Amino acid sequence: MIHEQLKAGIPDALRAKDEVRLRTLRSVVTLMTNEVVAKKRKPDEFLADDEALTVLKRAANQRKDSIEQFTAAGRDELAAPEKEELAVIESFLPAQMSREEVEAVVKAKMEELGVTDKSGAGKFTGAVMQELKGRADGGMVKSVVDSLLS
Repeated sequence: MIHEQLKAGIPDALRAKDEVRLRTLRSVVTLMTNEVVAKKRKPDEFLADDEALTVLKRAANQRKDSIEQFTAAGRDELAAPEKEELAVIESFLPAQMSREEVEAVVKAKMEELGVTDKSGAGKFTGAVMQELKGRADGGMVKSVVDSLLS
């Protein structure tokens, strides 16, 4: 389980004196514990893998937003630790699909559902995202759908 792996990685990071990994793992494990408690379960329980992936994606998106804002403000010294943490978080996420792979899935889904214009683009994008289940970035899927339907 992902949640158990993350928790087990903390002592290893401590022994290796890997401050970035330690800080990131502690942060993510705390987020997962908060999620467990929010779901009205005991704090010592573990999240299922799909729940853990949701928390990891949320943490990764927060880091990406921070990096974007810090970079836009010219604060590269603040963006650097966020980039390091993002790299650690992404090592636990499943590999993301390339644009070409997403295009192939979108084209297949278009034929399957008979979608030819933008009238149902929102529902169609939702159906594609359901099929890809976190293996592709939502923004990229939306841009692929828009480009194929235009």
